[in-house]
Amino acid sequence: MPRTRHTEIENNELFQKLYGRLPLIHASAYLYFHKKGNVQQLIHHLKYKNHQEIGTFLGQMYADELQKIHSKTPFDAVIPVPLHQKRMKERGYNQVAEFGKTIAKSLKIPYYDTVLVRENYTETQTRKKLLDRSFGQKTVFRAYYFKEMESKHFLIVDDVFTTGATFEACGKALLTIPNAKISIACLAYTH
Repeated sequence: MPRTRHTEIENNELFQKLYGRLPLIHASAYLYFHKKGNVQQLIHHLKYKNHQEIGTFLGQMYADELQKIHSKTPFDAVIPVPLHQKRMKERGYNQVAEFGKTIAKSLKIPYYDTVLVRENYTETQTRKKLLDRSFGQKTVFRAYYFKEMESKHFLIVDDVFTTGATFEACGKALLTIPNAKISIACLAYTH
C-alpha cells in the first residue's frame, strides 16, 4: 500500500494544495491514488460495490496515525463529506461513513453526518476530466449546527482528494459556524 506519511509532515503536499484556499489546522491523506493501482481498486469496491469493511479497516489504520495530530491539536468531531440525497438514494450508503465513524470511535469523538448538507446534485467526479472537476458547476454545501458546535475543531473526511474543490466547499460551509476550525483527512490523494 503506497502510504503518504502526511501525518509526519506538517506542510505536506495536500496541505500545500489548499494553502490560501482554506485556513486549515491539518490536512492529510492516508494513501496515494494511482490510476489502475491497488488503491483505485479498493476505492472502487468501497464506493460502488458496497464493501464498507474497507472503510472500517482503513479507518482503523489511519486513526493510529491521526492520533498523533489529535494529541497535539484535538479534533472535536468528525464530519463526512455528504452525498446529495438523490445520490444517497441511488447508492444506498455514503462510502466514507464507515471510514469516518471508525476514526471518530478510535479518537473518542463524535461523528456528525447531518451537519453538512450537499444542496445540489452533480455528476460523479470519477466521470469528469480533471479540469472539469475544478471549474465545473460549483457544489454548494450548507452547515446546520447547534450552539454547542461553535468554537469547535472539525475533521472533514472523504475518500479521494483530487483538486480540493469539494473540501474547499465543505470547509467554507463549516467556517460559517462561529469560531470553527477545520482539518482534513482523506483515504487517498491523487498523486
